[in-house]
Amino acid sequence: MLEKGRLDYLGFDSLSETELLAFERQRLDEPGLGYDAFTEKRLRAILPLCREKNVKVIGNMGAANPEGALHVALDVCRELGLRGMKVASVIGDDVLDLVRELDLPIEKAEKSARGFGDTLVSAHAYIPADPIVEALSEGATLVMAGRVGDASIYLAPLMYEYGWNENDLDLLARGIIVGHLLECAGQVSGGYFADPPYKVVPDLHRIGFPIAEVHDDGECFITKVESSGGLVSPATCAEQLLYETHDPSHYIEADVISDFKHIEFDEVEPNRVRMGGTIRGKPPPDMLKIAVGVREGYRTEGMVFYGGSGAVDRAKLAADVMRRRLEEVVGFEGELRIDLIGLDAFYGPERGGKGVIPREVGVRLAGRCPDLANAMKIAHELETIDNNGPASLARSLRSEDIREVLGYYDAFIPRDQVKTRVLVEEV
Repeated sequence: MLEKGRLDYLGFDSLSETELLAFERQRLDEPGLGYDAFTEKRLRAILPLCREKNVKVIGNMGAANPEGALHVALDVCRELGLRGMKVASVIGDDVLDLVRELDLPIEKAEKSARGFGDTLVSAHAYIPADPIVEALSEGATLVMAGRVGDASIYLAPLMYEYGWNENDLDLLARGIIVGHLLECAGQVSGGYFADPPYKVVPDLHRIGFPIAEVHDDGECFITKVESSGGLVSPATCAEQLLYETHDPSHYIEADVISDFKHIEFDEVEPNRVRMGGTIRGKPPPDMLKIAVGVREGYRTEGMVFYGGSGAVDRAKLAADVMRRRLEEVVGFEGELRIDLIGLDAFYGPERGGKGVIPREVGVRLAGRCPDLANAMKIAHELETIDNNGPASLARSLRSEDIREVLGYYDAFIPRDQVKTRVLVEEV
């Protein structure tokens, strides 16, 4: 994309709720970490070309530690000799102390923040695009945020370049929808669309990520680098538009609430789609969503595999043996789940495997437990079934298969309570 895409900005969306918790878990174990682990490798690959082609980079790769990502970026810039480059980090999405102070309700847990005690370990607000715009206004060519809204990464450069502000609600709404189309990378250019033989996507092995060409009036074209694989069509855009969308007339983001029920996609040429129709914006919500992380014990999982004409019966026997040993013999405490991969893991025992007799089945044993000792019981039972039968192919559990669980919960905080700031440093 940098070599052939004629870009002005390159956006990286590094976070989902699960990934943010994973980075938070890293930071808890080692305070200097917590940013996207690919940050250093990614910046080494792209920054020389970004400097050559005058492309600015925006991302949420700061994750749970935006300041840590800033220091990594500065080190990379110095090593690459990129003198004069301004690097920015957006700080302020970490609202853990504020959540405790305000004792915010955590509805799904049916208690307030203080009710979790010391197990409440992280809280990150989905902040809007404004601090990214501020960083760009201060001359930053690389901006790294934490838990900013995914689509806000792509709205920010439009606000900065075209001067859109909080009063331009319809334009902000169009910008947010552009961001929503781009935020999941290859999904809008055919990755999730592919479903042969019904929906055929060419050269998926070298899929091109999407490019949005956006004008100051909000008109937008979605395309990709001409020589890349994948597919951009009205259908791929429509599928991505509906991804994680609850109400098309009331799509809530920190920057604006969008009504896109009258949106249209038109193919103007192969792999070039115009986003048309009517998109309306409403004032942003008074409350910002928070991703809350809570310590909830440990989890572990492993698999054993069975093959041949009796694979299903041996797999069922193994599942029964492991369950009974854990429940009746070794005294396991916690939640236990056993799936037969290839038979009932997707749809459950009542619906899965009807009329199917596979010749290979995996037994997945997983548990969620209050402490490490119970997690180790699952690991020991996988060794036991491997050694004592029924005969199988098994992979021994590794230390990374036993992990501390950070449970995810939603909460909401008044937006005026969340204060962001921008750190800008020149190499």
